[in-house]
This record gives sequence, C-alpha cells and structure tokens, in this order.
Amino acid sequence: MADKKKKKLPPQAQQYQTFQQEREVKRPIVKNCIKAFLVGGFICFIGQLISTFYMYFFNFTEQTVGNPTTATLIFITMLLTGFGIYDRIGQFAGAGSAVPVTGFGNAVISAAIEHRTEGYVLGVGGNMFKLAGSVILFGVFSAFIVALIKTILIQWGAI
Repeated sequence: MADKKKKKLPPQAQQYQTFQQEREVKRPIVKNCIKAFLVGGFICFIGQLISTFYMYFFNFTEQTVGNPTTATLIFITMLLTGFGIYDRIGQFAGAGSAVPVTGFGNAVISAAIEHRTEGYVLGVGGNMFKLAGSVILFGVFSAFIVALIKTILIQWGAI
C-alpha cells in the first residue's frame, strides 16, 4: 500500500520521503511497553493495598470495597495532578498511567486546571468534562443496557 502511494508521488516527494524515513527517530517500543506495564501494575498494586486497608480497618467486604477504593485512587490522582507530579508519571509511563481509573481522574482535573482562568462556571465547570464526559456517558449507558438485559433475563427465569 505504501509503495503504491509512493509511486504516485512526484520524484522530489519520493526522495523526501526516503530522506525522512532514514532520519526518523526509532521509538523504543519494547522499553515503552515494559515501562507502561510496570507503572500500570504498580498503580493497581496501590489500589489493592487501599482495598486491603479498607477491608481490614473499616470492615468492608470484597463486594463493597470497590467504590471507596476507586474514589480514593481518583482523589489521590487529582492531588498528584494538581501538584504536577502525575504529569511526570504520565510522561514516563505513557499508557501505563492512563489506562487505570487514575487516568480518568487526571483527565478531569487537568481540564479544570487548564481552564480555571476563565472562571469557575464557564471555565472549570464548562470544560472539566470535555474529555471525561464521553467516558461517563458511555459508562452510564453501558451500565443501563447491561442492567436492562439482566432484568429481562431474571424475569424470564434464565438467571
């Protein structure tokens, strides 16, 4: 496919593409994947420590500990983002810091910090959920559909 596009280009453009490909910086894909895996795993490890803390000291069960753990992780992420620490973690880890729930907290607070000069209502309130709003929307919609299917299956006696 790339060769077909290259043949349609004028000779000068073909030379430039060859020149560009020779000097393009090669990305360390394996190294980046390992860093993302380790940092993402460490974030999940911290989440497990928080869950264990809540179960041990506050008598949560395995079924009920998820919500306070998620809220705590998002709160910690928002604090770290506010102090500029989570951005450094994100630069180092890439997707390893964005995939867990902490990426959601970072997306919300980053937009709020960026637009705070525009005021609390139009700046922070209006722009806070630009990126995270779609996640919330599709999450709520998906939960509704799954609950609807489960309710129908329970009514039919399939579950």
